[in-house]
Amino acid sequence: MEQRPPLPDRVSAVTALADPARLTLYELVTRSADPVSRDTAADATGLSRSTASFHLERLAALGLVDVEFRRLSGKTGPGAGRPAKLYRRATGEVSVSLPERHYDLAGDLLAAAIEESIQSGLPVREALRSVAGEAGRNRGAEAETLPRALEENGFEPCADGNDLVLGNCPFHRLAENHTDLVCELNFELVRGLAEGAGDAEHIVRSDPGAGRCCIRISRSAASAGEVETGGSDEA
Repeated sequence: MEQRPPLPDRVSAVTALADPARLTLYELVTRSADPVSRDTAADATGLSRSTASFHLERLAALGLVDVEFRRLSGKTGPGAGRPAKLYRRATGEVSVSLPERHYDLAGDLLAAAIEESIQSGLPVREALRSVAGEAGRNRGAEAETLPRALEENGFEPCADGNDLVLGNCPFHRLAENHTDLVCELNFELVRGLAEGAGDAEHIVRSDPGAGRCCIRISRSAASAGEVETGGSDEA
């Protein structure tokens, strides 16, 4: 399951379209059946070639359009000329939600659970717990630490005494309508994040009253004992 770019990058991409010329070029490229050259873009929008080129390059840098090179004459070999730089609709997508939501991840997990259920015969709910845990382990391993993994996946971890609670539910609207199912998904995902990050200092617990999510992350007994006795063997 593909990780989304960081929120600041996605915000930059969306706000870039506030420029009217850039938005016009973006719509031209994304609605065109064929890749668009700089000359074509300039002619279609009435912009100079240099201005059209500048904005198209900015759109490409932000991941809003993709780039390819092709000889428009159809000729090959020596004397065929340099390939033209063309712009086409991006294969990826950019979305921004505030507070941070990850409904795309929920959709991926639910679809994967249905597929797993069909293939294995497991009840869908059991399959969902399995795929959510696996996704969490993969994402936790990429993040390397549990707090970073929680932050990258939209949970907004914050301290509550010695515990961590979650300041945001990335599946909030789904959780309102399908509370038990989404809370199970959340629990297995967060537990997977901890396992993938190699975090042995915390225990993930279900706690409907914790923060803005149904999870509390407490220090393990061994970890809490280390904190309490730390420094007691000093000379």
